[in-house]
Parts: sequence; C-alpha cells; structure tokens
Amino acid sequence: MATQEEAQEKKSNPKRKKLLIGLGVLAVIAGIVYFILSMGHEKTDNAQLDGNIVPIRTAVTGYVDAVLFTDNQRVNKGDTLAIIRSDDYAAMVTQSEAALANAEASLAAAKAGSSMADQNANASSLNSLASKESISTAETKLWKAQQDMARVDAMAKDNAATPQQVDAMKAEVEVAKAQVEMAKKQTGASQAMAGGSRSQAKAQEAQIALAKAMVAQREAEVKLARIRLGNTVITAPFAGIISKKSVEPGQYITVGSPVCAAVDMNDIWVTANFKETQLEDLRPGQPVKVVVDAYPGLKLEGRVSSLGGATGARFSLLPPDNATGNFVKVTQRLSVRIDLDSSQDSTVLLAPGLSVTVDVNTKS
Repeated sequence: MATQEEAQEKKSNPKRKKLLIGLGVLAVIAGIVYFILSMGHEKTDNAQLDGNIVPIRTAVTGYVDAVLFTDNQRVNKGDTLAIIRSDDYAAMVTQSEAALANAEASLAAAKAGSSMADQNANASSLNSLASKESISTAETKLWKAQQDMARVDAMAKDNAATPQQVDAMKAEVEVAKAQVEMAKKQTGASQAMAGGSRSQAKAQEAQIALAKAMVAQREAEVKLARIRLGNTVITAPFAGIISKKSVEPGQYITVGSPVCAAVDMNDIWVTANFKETQLEDLRPGQPVKVVVDAYPGLKLEGRVSSLGGATGARFSLLPPDNATGNFVKVTQRLSVRIDLDSSQDSTVLLAPGLSVTVDVNTKS
C-alpha cells in the first residue's frame, strides 16, 4: 500500500509544480503590467473635495423678527434668509432725511444772502466811483473859482471891480473848497461801505462753503442710515446650500453674530496632498481622474490647477523647528488644487470634505 501511495504522490508532484510555476509566472506578468500601466501616473487617496464656505453674520444689532430658511436648504442668490426688526433703523432714516432737508435749506439761504451781498458790494463800488468823480468835479470848480478870484483881485487893484465883487468871489472860492472837502469825505465813506460789502460777500461765501459741507455730511448720514436699514434683511450671497443655522425668531443679536454658513455648490474643486517624492512630474494642466468614496461608480475628471506654495506643516499652528536637535525626517506633503470639469452630473451632491482618490496622468 505504501508503495502505491508513494507512486501516486510522485505522479502528482509534477502537476503541482507546474501549477505553482504557472501561478508564479502569472503573478510576475501581472506585476509587470501593473508597473507599466502605473508609469506616468501619480495617485493618492489623501484628498478631499473643497469649496467656498462663507459664514454669514449680521451687520446690525436687534431682535430677529423672522428666519426664512431651514438647515441644509438650497437657496438662490439674493434669497431672504432672516429679517431683523427694523423700526429703529427706519426712524433713523427719517431723522437723517429731515436733517438733510434742513441743511439744504440753510445752503439755499446762504446762497440767497451771498447774492444780496454781491449786489450790495457792486452798488457800493459804483457809489465809490461816483464819489471819486464828484471830487474831480469839485476840484475843477475850485480851480475855476480861484482863477476868477485872481482876475477880480487884479481888476480891484485897477479899480475895475468893486469890493462887493471881490467878496462875492471869495465866497465862491470858500464854497468850492467846502464842496471838495465834502466830496472827499463822501468818497471815503463810499469806499468804506464798499469794503464792508466786499467783506460781507466773502463771509457769505464762507457760509456757503460751510453749508455745502453740512449738506455733504447729512447726505452721508442718510446713505449710512439706509444701508443699516437694508442690512436688517439678510440675504444669500450666492446660490448654494445653507447650513449651521444659528438664529431663531425673537433672539437678540449683535453686529457680527453668526447666522448660518453658505456653501457654494457651483464652485467645487479637489485638494490633494501629494508626497514630496511624487511632485517631480506634476505640472498644472495635467488631466486627472477623480473617484469619490461616497459614489464609487462615479468617475469625475479634472485638471491640475496649481501646486501649493508651502507644505502643510508650514501652515500648522506650530511649524516644526528642525534646529532644536530633535530632527526626525518625515516625508512632507504638498497640497495640489485640482479643478473639476464643469460638465459633471449636477444631480450628485459633491459636498466639501468628501474623501476622494485622484490619479494624475503626468505623461500629458
């Protein structure tokens, strides 16, 4: 019996050896094929979907009148999310508009006063010119009276003129002198009045400038009051999903209080963290295949957009300090941004944070 079993075992051993050899050859061939196929590709599963998550906060203080969204609700850009009680802010708008109207009335009054002051200044200038002309006229009359007086004196010496005529001419000379003095005084008064009118006109110009500045200030106050009133209505900054609801009706909130977070679902990309030993052949523009762990059957495509400016360790709260003497070499990773093609299945929820596996074709 033992001899028969040994004979059968000897017969079966060659078959087993052939099978093992065949399996080994297949394994080697499979390894070679995998190696060839993997050449020109860099792959990592240290990657996630990424996107813009914007915290929405209040810009004014007050009580919440209404909350018009639920957690994880899809919204369009401009949709109303919450309303803050606006009575106080509406009153501020009315008050600022009244102050603006008052400032505009003051400006109109200043302009009217300036116009009147300009008219007075012009009239005073004309009076001053007329007074100067009256001086010239009076001086001419005085010169003529003095000439006549000289002739009468000469005639009186020759007994050709009576004493009464001499006295009359003297009186005319004195009257002419008085008229010259009066004309000079009137001219001085007119010049002083003209100077005062010009000063008043300049003062009115300063009042106009001040009134214009006040109007500008009141206009800014009206604009600010209207902005604050508008901020009592909180709207979605873009189309997406609203999450992390943080307010309820009746709640008192202050400036900067969180309301919710808005996730922009129309701008999703991949952040992949490649080892530093994989970076040699990575270039922007290379095609990428992306597999989302949540949807194994879904194949996404994209392209390398950019490589990070520093490794993740450099952006950590406590960056490593290799000068302390405790150096341990660790393979570093660099974040790579991959932009997805826009022609993706819009019915699938690609939420930031989902894990993905990326395969970059570095041969392209």
